[in-house]
Parts: sequence; structure tokens; C-alpha cells
Amino acid sequence: MHDKSPAPANPVFPLPGQQVIAMDGRDAAAFAQAQFMNDLNGLQPGQWQWSGWLTPKGRVVALFALLKWSEQRVWLLVPDADAFALAEGLRRFLFRSKVTIEVRDDLQVTGAFEAPEAASGNAFSDDGNGGTELDMGAEGGPRCLRVVKHGPVVATRSARDRGFEARWQLFDLEHGLPRLPASQIEHWTPQQLSLERLRAFSVKKGCYPGQEIVARTHFLGKAKRGLVLLEGDAPMLPEAEVHGGDRALGSVVASADADSRHLALAVLPLGRDEAELSIDARAVRVIPIKEGLAR
Repeated sequence: MHDKSPAPANPVFPLPGQQVIAMDGRDAAAFAQAQFMNDLNGLQPGQWQWSGWLTPKGRVVALFALLKWSEQRVWLLVPDADAFALAEGLRRFLFRSKVTIEVRDDLQVTGAFEAPEAASGNAFSDDGNGGTELDMGAEGGPRCLRVVKHGPVVATRSARDRGFEARWQLFDLEHGLPRLPASQIEHWTPQQLSLERLRAFSVKKGCYPGQEIVARTHFLGKAKRGLVLLEGDAPMLPEAEVHGGDRALGSVVASADADSRHLALAVLPLGRDEAELSIDARAVRVIPIKEGLAR
């Protein structure tokens, strides 16, 4: 007898590009506070926030979700950057800090377009069996991200899983979360990536790499460029120039294609004229960035 039970309406799918960096030890939270661009002091154990690591010149090295388990335990959920290279870079700044920094390759990140079972807002949940759940929903629908013990390694992902992963990335871009490929690392300031929309950086906390640049840009009102969400009729690749008429105005930072939709986030002048925009001589449209992904 064949099992003809229907597939689940909101299946769970792997997000293989996302990895967990664990920071453990007496000084874990203090080290994260000194290195990363958001303020952990207002974050309670069991809460998470968007954050990132900057160069001394205030350029974004990596964006990630930071989970604070306790003063002695912090996780970085890294969606795009090379987690092993990022962990190695962070170790160079440990000096006498009592912290271990390791990529948790025993953990797997999965997603589902459904409401979380227990997590809500910026409060993540722990099921006590090695499963951690985050609420990644926003305007446009619910999403749940789970970190679980690694299952069997699949050599070839199914077309279904690749499709769901592309939808996940499209959702990120729709809500102003840039998914930075390697070519865009160390190119942009937090303000140029409009990360205030995600409440991903602080201008009032103490010193951290790049803080002087970030604070000066904020308090002097010198941010002249920011993220714009573009929709086109064909794929738009990172680094592609965005033209307004016959002038190059900026470039694509991140792009995603799913469900016959083609979206891109581009850094463009904030005070630009309302000229028609194009990429590779094809017209593109500015559409509003959705709300609700800030934590």
C-alpha cells in the first residue's frame, strides 16, 4: 500500500549558506560588545538582534543575527560571509579575552514559511534538545528559522529546496536586508546599506571598529547614499551599474530571483532626480521596501 499523504503546506528546507559561529567563555558578551556595531547592553539573555562587524574605516565585513544566550555565550548566525574566515579574523583580536570562537559545523540552519512555535519578535526559543528557533517573519507573511543538530549530508539539493531558499533570500531583500556576496564585502558603510532600517547599528555605544566613521556620518548628517529596492524583468547581478538616463548613479549590492520575480538592492544617491532607471540598458522599477524585519 502506497503512502499518498500530501506534502506539508509549509515544508522545512535547508539554508546551507547560513552558518553558526559560537563565542563561549567568561568574556564572550564583552568581546562582542567591543567588536560589533550594535549595542548588546540592552539585549537580555534569550534575545537576538541584527548586527555586523566593520573595518576600522567603517565598511561592512559581515552582517549577521547575534543571539545572546548569556554573558558567557553568544552566537552569530552568518548568512553570507565565509564563517571560517570570519571566525579566524575575530580571533586575531582576542588578546587576553577569555573567549573561544568556533564555527559550529555540527549545526544545520533550516527555514520554513510558517509561524514559529515558540519564538516571537526578538526572543528566540530553545527546545532543550539542541533546537533553536527564531521569528524571521515580517510584513508579507510569517517565517521561522531553526538551528538544529546536523542531519544527513545530501550531495545534491532538490529543485524544491533551491526554490525555497531563493524565496527566502527574496524575502530578505524585500525587507531591506542586503545579502552581501563576496564582491561586496568591505565596500559599504552601515548608512549606505540603510541598516538603520533594521536597527542593526548603534551610534551611542562605546568604541568599536569603525564607530568613529559611523557616528560622524550620523551626527553630521553626511549620509548621501542609501539602499533602493529595484524590480526588473531579468536578473540583476551584484556590481552591475544602475543608470539614470545616461548617467551611472550607483550599483547593485545584492540580488535574488524567485517565483518569476527579479529583485535587487542597489546603493543610490538619496537626493537623485526622478529619472528612469536602467541596468544593462533594461528598465528597472523602484518599489517600496517592506517593514517588519527590524528586531
